[in-house]
Amino acid sequence: MRDERTIVVLEGDETGQELLEESLRVLAPDVTGISLEVIRFDLSLEQRRATGNGIVHEAAAAIREHGLGLKAATVTPEGRGDVGSPNRILREEIGGKVIVRTGRRIPGIAPLGGVHAPISIVRMAVGDAYGAKEWREGEGDDEVAFRTERIERRICRAVAEFAFRQAERTGAKVFGGPKYTVSPTYEGMLKEEMDASAERHPDVPYEPQLIDATFALLLSSSGDPLVIPALNRDGDILSDLVLPLFGSIAGSESLLVAFEEDFEPAAIMAEAAHGTAPSLYGKNVANPMAMILAGAALLSHAGDEAQQAGRAIREACLEAVGQGARTPDLGGHLGSSEFTDEVIGRVRAKLEVWASL
Repeated sequence: MRDERTIVVLEGDETGQELLEESLRVLAPDVTGISLEVIRFDLSLEQRRATGNGIVHEAAAAIREHGLGLKAATVTPEGRGDVGSPNRILREEIGGKVIVRTGRRIPGIAPLGGVHAPISIVRMAVGDAYGAKEWREGEGDDEVAFRTERIERRICRAVAEFAFRQAERTGAKVFGGPKYTVSPTYEGMLKEEMDASAERHPDVPYEPQLIDATFALLLSSSGDPLVIPALNRDGDILSDLVLPLFGSIAGSESLLVAFEEDFEPAAIMAEAAHGTAPSLYGKNVANPMAMILAGAALLSHAGDEAQQAGRAIREACLEAVGQGARTPDLGGHLGSSEFTDEVIGRVRAKLEVWASL
């Protein structure tokens, strides 16, 4: 990581921007005691259109330079020829290889299907079905659609190696995998790298499964902490299943990771796993927890002093929910800003107590 005290903030749209501002309130120096330099880029749809996505390229360059980014959810226009989603540009230009999303117990919230141990989805950040070349040939009932996808061995290796290191750190089992029997050449490349990482980490439990079996066995394997390496699209779908199992998709951050040659992080962009939630825009009811946890995750990579503040934020979020301070998606009545106020009070109290010990 190059610059431990600078965070590049990527502003977004609708509820995404509102929740970003809540997260930044928690990161303020008068809360954490950490002085951070914040560099802002406006990635709203209006600004992306006005600059022809030039603002997205500028933001990616800044994250490459400084190492830490915090992104709000953004609107993806549906029309052909529009600016599209900024995510692919950011992932490619930051050099991100892995996206990590971890479902974990939210205190006081009953998970679905009996899951209780953490489940981390480690997916490719680029390639596969995203950014694939697509075209159609023929007309009427004879029209045929084609798509050319690609994955790279270096990306497969990063996914597999990060998954095993994550499992090693958390005492988890590496579980699942691609449909390598049906697609031994394409999807088999990820399986080959998973097997190679298993040899490098012999103490990590390893239970490879085809992707369809992974879905089927997910609930019956609920007693073990799991890390699931996945192709880009498989991992996207898995994340959208796993996170709500723990009570809310707003309960976990999403991390894009770029690596040095030794697989140590070179840059990290943190965001919420959910979108802009247009139906909640302006109502002050959306759950800011995922964005607050995203900010906390960045502090974990911003030096020793900041790590303690990141820990305080994580604990404050979970304790607040566990003691009944909840937004409507978790069965409570607090607004977005009220939940943030609760977290801020708890963070200040924790850091004050810790400083006196």
